[in-house]
Amino acid sequence: MNRRNILDIAAITTLAFVLPTSSVMSQQGSTKGQLAGTWTLVSATTKLPDGSPAWGTNPKGLLIFTENGYFSSQIVRSDLPKFKSENRAQGTPEENKAVVEGSSSTFGTYTVDETKKTYTLKFEGSSFPNRVGTEQTRAFTIAGDELKIANPSTSVGGSSELVYKRAR
Repeated sequence: MNRRNILDIAAITTLAFVLPTSSVMSQQGSTKGQLAGTWTLVSATTKLPDGSPAWGTNPKGLLIFTENGYFSSQIVRSDLPKFKSENRAQGTPEENKAVVEGSSSTFGTYTVDETKKTYTLKFEGSSFPNRVGTEQTRAFTIAGDELKIANPSTSVGGSSELVYKRAR
């Protein structure tokens, strides 16, 4: 093998390693790339119709955006009562009401509008069945490890702001 062929092979091999890395780097720099990952809930301004905080004083939550366009979100009150029966299928009406009012879980797919800094959720499943099959667009900002989301239509009515921090 002559020197020119060796240099050609070296150049092609280098490109094979550099190009995918560049693609990954540009994905991380994109708005969708910045959104992808796992986020933990810090605060929420969601209010119940009586004006009290929907998620109590110390809400817990997890929001996951995958790189291939899926999302999963769970939010719960930290003060949910434990079921006396130790069986969720045998909860009392009061226990069931507290769980329905104090938790929300959704999953599905999402797309990002890089220009508008919004994402659109397509709900495939939800603890609030009225969401299933619908879409909702939300504005967001990312500053460092903080994600702020404007939810224009909460499942208890009204709008809210959700603040998350990136899970490490």
